Amino acid sequence: MKRFVSTLATGAAVLSLLLFAACDNTPAAGDGAGSPASQQGPSPFRAADYAEAAPGKPGGTLKISTYGDPTSLDLHSISHANAQWLGRMIYDNLVYLDAQGEIVPWLATSWDISPDGKVYTFHLREGVTFSDGSKFDAAAVKANLEHMRAPATKSPLAAAYIAPYIDGRVVSEYVFEATLREPYTPFLHVLAQSWLSMESPRAIKQQPEKLGQFPVGSGPFIVESYTRQQGIRLVRRTDYNWSPPQLNHKGPAYVERIEIDFVPEQLIRYNTLLTGQYDITMDAPPQNAAAIRNDPALVFDTRVRTGSPMRGLSFNIDKAPFDDVRVRRALAIGVDRDGIAKVVGFGEYQSKTDFLAANTRYYDPSFQDVLRYDPARANKLLDEAGWTARDAAGYRTKDGKRLGAEVLLSTNLQPSPMYAALQADARKLGVELTVTQLPTGQITDRRAAGNYQAMFAGVWHTNTPDALFINYHSSEITSPKRIGQNTAHVRDAQLDEALVQGRTAQDSEVAKAAYSKAQQRLTELVPAIPLYENYSSVAYSKRVKGVVYDTSHNTLFIPSLWLEAK
Repeated sequence: MKRFVSTLATGAAVLSLLLFAACDNTPAAGDGAGSPASQQGPSPFRAADYAEAAPGKPGGTLKISTYGDPTSLDLHSISHANAQWLGRMIYDNLVYLDAQGEIVPWLATSWDISPDGKVYTFHLREGVTFSDGSKFDAAAVKANLEHMRAPATKSPLAAAYIAPYIDGRVVSEYVFEATLREPYTPFLHVLAQSWLSMESPRAIKQQPEKLGQFPVGSGPFIVESYTRQQGIRLVRRTDYNWSPPQLNHKGPAYVERIEIDFVPEQLIRYNTLLTGQYDITMDAPPQNAAAIRNDPALVFDTRVRTGSPMRGLSFNIDKAPFDDVRVRRALAIGVDRDGIAKVVGFGEYQSKTDFLAANTRYYDPSFQDVLRYDPARANKLLDEAGWTARDAAGYRTKDGKRLGAEVLLSTNLQPSPMYAALQADARKLGVELTVTQLPTGQITDRRAAGNYQAMFAGVWHTNTPDALFINYHSSEITSPKRIGQNTAHVRDAQLDEALVQGRTAQDSEVAKAAYSKAQQRLTELVPAIPLYENYSSVAYSKRVKGVVYDTSHNTLFIPSLWLEAK
């Protein structure tokens, strides 16, 4: 059976009404406009935002500022957020998503899926080459999948996403067969993400240790130079002609050259955008959103990423006091997340009370009130848990012991008022949260040993609801063999069953019901405190035209941009 869409098409078609439905009052992307959160519904994005409306004008140099160095341009070996848009310049993927979130062709023109869901046969586009002259073919796909999961790659993301992949077979020059250990319906979706892009098989074989510094892809730009902690320079590839059909783009990219600088300071990124030093800042500071929107020469846009929302705390439910669900729930409903979202997002962020982004496939809003802010109920739960006494400082106690916990925070994270706000809200409940900042290596060691009570959890962006499996299935607890993402140490048979059923179901209605059950169960188990949606914010000059967004990551699709003459 040959398909251009996944077996989940029916469910996705229903979901697409929630995801990308056109809104008459939603401004066009190029007109300025992602709206503040207070004006957004769950589906503020238009299908027209994901395809070129008309051909652009070639020429010019596009200058971009971004907050940080991705540390490597071998995207198989990193999980950095900037890989989402950087990858689209240097590399291509096997598949892409359309504006409704359905799988559509890119370097794979079609694919067959065996009736048991374990064998995927990809039919590949001919005539595609990497920038080192090597050919894209079935052997290249095999080399890439092997590179993603090779221990030497130390992949924090791509390897986990293709974990069910057992082996690959070159059927013919342009036909590749991938065999999975079990049915895994997110497989095609994850292959559309930038972290799983195709790299030159020659470079993988001859210089794997240099891929991070000297990447070789088949994408529309070639990396001219990459200077750590400074920036990246790219030049257009003039023979490129294999963009995803979804984009309506023909031929090479429009701009001739791209200069990317790493600018960690938010104020400098804002000011240099104002002065015209940069055309785009990829990590637009939300505190400057109103000023940018009021500037007739600039555009500010904020978009929700699919997957897990921002989670303020992840509890280790193996450790007291978070082995008591009443304590976890009390903190979750005792946190004023609307206030935190306002402080952190300056009105741009929508607060979040459940565990899946609202624009993710199979998101179920039925449970969004379960963990609503209710400090009175929170105090009652802590009383029921036996924390009824108070010490001289006002903290709750039981058997002479203060109710509190140490929260681990990496020294690599940027300062955020979110941390202080969480501590302050916990303090109002009589719970002491003590923040310990440690280098990432020390946090990794304590995480591996399970030696922590809680940690700041952050986000997990992916284009499938399988983010829930990665974050909360019991098999994803860190072990001596691998680092998992289930930092809460959730072990729950009902949740495990629902998550496995969701990722293996061949029927969309079965998958929808399974993911709904998983979302409900998470609001019962409360392994973390969801705070607000995960946002991608960008600001750019109105000289930048042809603005379209990537369907997997909701970030700018840079190769489609062009510059209006000054």
